[in-house]
Amino acid sequence: MTTSLLPRRPLGPRLCVAWACWLLLGLARAGYGAPASDTLCTRAAVNDIMVTPSFFSILEDPTGTLTLADVQRPANARRFVLGARTASSMQHVGAAYWVRLPVSNQDSTSRHWYLELFDSHINDVTFYGPGSQRHTGADAPFYSRHFHYKNYLFRLPLVPGRTEVFYLRLQSNSKTSFLSQLRTEELLAGHFQTEYGLLGLFYGVLLIMVVYNLFIYLLTQDQNHLRYVLYVLSCGLLFLSEDGLGFQYLWPELPWLNQAIIAGAPILLLLTFSYYARYFLDAPLRLPRFDPAVRAVVLGSAILLLADAVWVRSGLGFWLYLLPYGLIYYEAVRAYQLGFRPARLFLLAQALVSASLLFLILRKLGIDALTNTFTVYSLNMAFVAEVVVLSYALGEKIKAIKDDTIGAQERLVEQLRREQVAQSLLVEQLHQNEVLKDRLNSELEVLVAQRTQEIKHKGETIAAQNRELLEANGLLSLQSAAIAKLNTDLQADLHHAQAARVIAQEMNFGEFSQIYPDKDACLVYLAGLKWADGYQCRKCGHGRYCDGREQHARRCTRCRYVESATAYTLLQKCKFSAVKALYAVFLLHTHQGHYSVAEMSQLLDLRQATCWSFNQKVVDAMRRRRAAPDYDEHEDWTQVLLSASEDLVEDEA
Repeated sequence: MTTSLLPRRPLGPRLCVAWACWLLLGLARAGYGAPASDTLCTRAAVNDIMVTPSFFSILEDPTGTLTLADVQRPANARRFVLGARTASSMQHVGAAYWVRLPVSNQDSTSRHWYLELFDSHINDVTFYGPGSQRHTGADAPFYSRHFHYKNYLFRLPLVPGRTEVFYLRLQSNSKTSFLSQLRTEELLAGHFQTEYGLLGLFYGVLLIMVVYNLFIYLLTQDQNHLRYVLYVLSCGLLFLSEDGLGFQYLWPELPWLNQAIIAGAPILLLLTFSYYARYFLDAPLRLPRFDPAVRAVVLGSAILLLADAVWVRSGLGFWLYLLPYGLIYYEAVRAYQLGFRPARLFLLAQALVSASLLFLILRKLGIDALTNTFTVYSLNMAFVAEVVVLSYALGEKIKAIKDDTIGAQERLVEQLRREQVAQSLLVEQLHQNEVLKDRLNSELEVLVAQRTQEIKHKGETIAAQNRELLEANGLLSLQSAAIAKLNTDLQADLHHAQAARVIAQEMNFGEFSQIYPDKDACLVYLAGLKWADGYQCRKCGHGRYCDGREQHARRCTRCRYVESATAYTLLQKCKFSAVKALYAVFLLHTHQGHYSVAEMSQLLDLRQATCWSFNQKVVDAMRRRRAAPDYDEHEDWTQVLLSASEDLVEDEA
């Protein structure tokens, strides 16, 4: 069977993080110094020794009923197999494994040595030394450990010049290895400080990214930042469960919760990462046919992973992660090909994580050619680099959206300029028509004068020429009247064309301002709209009124109740320009209530909060109007103005 120093757990995120954290936070070893024999020897010049499979023997107890006395009996003692000759890992989940470790103390300095087990997720661990026994495990509260350390740590009572045999009884619900190491007390003291310091730095970077992006979300309300925060938090939860710090500091008395988080954190990471990545890449819009399939694969994989963690426990869950992560990576490639430049940063971040996982897989397969400090530390560094790069990618995406908005505004300004030029040409054409009419009138007057002089000089033909002149004069009058009517019709057609554009939903803010240039024009329009069917007092029902103190307000002559032009309309208590308010109602009615608050804010030069509040007010009015019995789906936007809620009470002086 293949022998490996690395754990035999499935290559899932839990084991990946555990291995990388151990190697990232470990100090450089001074040298192993272990002889090539089945007995581990400690020497004065060595501070730590890696416990390789050639130093220990393994006995599998499928029933889990053997005791220390049983395994020390000659019959069972002969069943121990050297770790270098068998699979030095727990191949059968639930079985008990006995590890026999002989240690020869050739260190005359009487230093204290400690055995550290790197897998902190073993469910049941019992350590047997000469005259001592320690029992702990992941199924017991954290404080059951003699040393409050994230990994299992046992002191070896060694006597200089003697060889002692130590036993470990291990039982786990998942496949794991017997990877361990001997360290001196002096080395452990410095190692703890360095290890916890680097872990604190690592989690500090994650916390900074969470706070930074959460603050940006509160300022911009961009959902991508909130999705990113959820993803980073799930990353932090995964690392806390894998390196054992969560069990040590956050839930030490809840081993069941620790087991649940260990099983659920990778699944939560998959869900939050896919949720963030798909919307960061705008996959629902850019890849509308492919994205639903990705979403279905992610959800299906999460369900299968959950079933495998809770019921099946096949140990093959790693392969279920490859398909959803691969599809998301493909979505990023397609988004970049479609012109989404921030996708390149996303691809870079995921390439760093993939490379670090590749190094880990090579070590799992026993290929140590690329194993060095950098490749061992690469997973944690890759995760830190990923969260930083993805945070920068979010900023680049926001900048791209801002650039697109500025470009749209510039195009809008250019369109307004062209429309202004067209209006100027129309005014010039009307002016030319007026000049042409005046010139024609002048020519007609000259002709009439000439004909009158001819009549005076031609007395003999007065009657005949008079009839001709009368006919000509009548014809000229008809022409003059026709020209005057044509000019009047042109003016009326221009006004009607503008009004028709408002009704046909083609009016921009510049044209709208020409029809309703100021507050007075808006109030005149509202007053005419409200009392088109005649005035009737809302308090007493009286039909006669006089002018109120405010412009266009009406005061009942019976009860003296004053009602302004804006009362019981959408402009009641409006805190900004009435022209902008009318145009906002027009925009929202035109777009069926679906108009971007940000675009309205830019167009009307108002705060987004103000636009949002007025937007809600207009949408509610449109909803009430649709529910009205007399609602006509072809009615124009002005009907919405009078659909304000009846419980609004205007403040009257």
